[in-house]
Amino acid sequence: MKVCFPVQENHGLESQVYGHFGSAPGFVVVDTVTSETTSINNSDRIHEHGACNPVAGLNGHQVDAVVVGGIGGGALHKLNGAGLRVFQAREGTVAENVALFKAHELPEYTPGHTCGGHGHSDGCSH
Repeated sequence: MKVCFPVQENHGLESQVYGHFGSAPGFVVVDTVTSETTSINNSDRIHEHGACNPVAGLNGHQVDAVVVGGIGGGALHKLNGAGLRVFQAREGTVAENVALFKAHELPEYTPGHTCGGHGHSDGCSH
């Protein structure tokens, strides 16, 4: 399974998971079977709030799931519509969150638990 993590800077498995999907500078994709990582630049980073095209941001890379600290309702809907499940990251590294993901210890995002804006004061649940 290939799992995508938004990151500020790519340090492979030691990258810190970024707080929001759409505004992340890049993504680290981890193959949970082989632990191989791939780096992706977010091609949809500059957009108006609510106008995120998260699938385009992945630059054609195929992933099975996304793990992120926070995500807006529109981005969640678009990712779910593309067949991707989205899980809430814990604070820490990609490696730490991969372990939690594999242990089924990360909650899945639902529409009622998304961010209302890019600031934590806008109703973010994280």
